[in-house]
Amino acid sequence: MREIYPVTWQNNAVVLIDQTRLPETYTTVNITTSEQMAVAIKTMIVRGAPAIGVAAAYGMYLGAREITERDRTPFLAALEDVAIRLRQTRPTAVNLFWAIERQLQAANQTEGDVTAIPARLLETAQAIQADDLRTCQAIGDHGVSILPSEPQAVTLLTHCNAGGLATAGYGTAVGVIRSAWREGRLKQVFADETRPRCQGSKLTAWECVQAGIPVTVITDNMAAHCMQRGLVDLVVVGADRITANGDAANKIGTYGLAVIAQAHNVPFYVAAPVSTIDFKLATGAEIPIEERDPQEIYQVGETRICAEGVNFYNPAFDVTPAALIKGIITEHGVFAPDQLAQVKP
Repeated sequence: MREIYPVTWQNNAVVLIDQTRLPETYTTVNITTSEQMAVAIKTMIVRGAPAIGVAAAYGMYLGAREITERDRTPFLAALEDVAIRLRQTRPTAVNLFWAIERQLQAANQTEGDVTAIPARLLETAQAIQADDLRTCQAIGDHGVSILPSEPQAVTLLTHCNAGGLATAGYGTAVGVIRSAWREGRLKQVFADETRPRCQGSKLTAWECVQAGIPVTVITDNMAAHCMQRGLVDLVVVGADRITANGDAANKIGTYGLAVIAQAHNVPFYVAAPVSTIDFKLATGAEIPIEERDPQEIYQVGETRICAEGVNFYNPAFDVTPAALIKGIITEHGVFAPDQLAQVKP
């Protein structure tokens, strides 16, 4: 079984698994500047809300070590410029902003000469990474509690990729899958293809194969049929941002999947760390939705699959209303959407 750590610190550089090359090629990219990190996040070499947060934390460190100012005020101003560049990469995932703010706070709290700040930011980035790994393992273990009583082994459907590749190495939704498989409570996984970038078929399926977990890939428009035939026991997905009322933004297609699940009485769960909950936003209507290059829709590989002159709309995320979510699986346990105030920091 291949251990999956999408972001690592090695030999004075950040090493990223290049997720744009999977599953055909497993390769890594060395990141040594904050600008390289911003490009890697923007182009989805690294992706998934928690993994983006970890990567951004390291990006802040890389930016800090590039700053030549030695007076405190201009140094911190230059660091804020690094933060602005990183914030602009992916607007929907709240973990990105959370990690950047934690690094800015660490920089401001570092006393003495500013030359001590980069080391503090590296230490903080490594702590964020280690915390996320522990958090995801806890999410996975809490997720086992949502499964039907033994000895029934369930078939679970998931959308996009909320696995080791999207986190520090274990996964949120896929963390639940891993823990359920370890406990003998999982029969198999259905992985939605997840158009247009196909993170389900390319990444989630690849992770399941690496872990020896039986996985069946279906196209997004097959989910309703599978539920109608009784092939799916429950749905577990990740999230890029959850608002105070329990609305959850996740990869485009998640909302439709939740509607289908409700129509077929299939429980629908979201798995995410508390850092993904944005208590500053009251409802999902306030979540900014990233729109991406239409080429993701009209081109597969080097082949154009749509006629010239066609218009395109390519939102990367949608918002699932809290009313469609049975529970949110966090590192502190499973909560109904209207109970999230219990985990507010």
